[in-house]
Formats: sequence, structure tokens, C-alpha cells
Amino acid sequence: MKCPHCGSLDDKVVNSRLGPGGEMIRRRRECLGCGQRFTTMEGLEGVSLKVIKRDGRREDFDLQKLRRGLDIACRKRNIETSLLDRLAAEIQTALQNRLDKEISSQEVGEMVLRRLREIDEVAYVRFASVYRKFRDLSEFEHELEALKGAANNAEATPEELR
Repeated sequence: MKCPHCGSLDDKVVNSRLGPGGEMIRRRRECLGCGQRFTTMEGLEGVSLKVIKRDGRREDFDLQKLRRGLDIACRKRNIETSLLDRLAAEIQTALQNRLDKEISSQEVGEMVLRRLREIDEVAYVRFASVYRKFRDLSEFEHELEALKGAANNAEATPEELR
């Protein structure tokens, strides 16, 4: 590792710890050239995921783009930032664990919708309106009725559903 103080490539690791979330390793290093200490963060380099867009284009999966979409859907809602970070990371991990390294944007959108529905119904409808490209009020009404129907079914006892 190149020393940020003198540029030497000789150093020794003084201490290693897991970083936040356990996905990075924090290493404290000491330069053997100048004696200064510095910290590095190391992590696994992920396999490139490709998202197949509706028009057939393929682009790299972008965690920040997903996170921005969640931020927009959840704007002015009482949802902790850490929850949205965790949600985005869980979706990314689920995608990386798939055998197929290409996924349609529709599948990604449905994953987000399923999770947002559990967190906040307003954020869910906001995201759905953009993702599903609602064109008029009737499409909003249809989505709200489906949401209400699912909530009523969840409250019903198994006997009432028969």
C-alpha cells in the first residue's frame, strides 16, 4: 500500500478490524519509510450486475441510483435513512446472490415495491406511480384499491377468507 505521506510502498499492518456492517476490513498501517500511520478500508470487489432496461439496453446496476429512487419515494415520510440504506443493500445482496448476473429492470422494481409496501404505503404508491408509469387518476385508484384489498385480507381471519 502506498503511504499517503511519503509515497513509500513498504508498510506493516498494525491493527485490523471489521468495518461498519461487517463488509469491509479497516486496517491501521504504519509506513516503514517515514513511520507515519494511516488507515485503509478493504472490501470485496463485486461481480458486475447488469440491468436490462425496458428498451433492451443493458447498464451496470447502480446502488446509488436505487437509493435515490428510494429517497424520492420516501421524501417527507418518517422513515429513517438507515432503514433505506439497509433496504438498498439487501436488494443489492439479493441480486448479487443470484446465479444470473443479468436482471430486468422490472424485476428490480418489483423487489423494491414488495419491500416498500411493508415499510410505508405512501412511499409504495409513490414508487409504483413512477415505476409503473401511471398515466391518470384511475391507475392510482386501481393501485390504492389493490393495496386496501391486501390490507383487508391480511386483517381477516383464515375462516373469513374461505
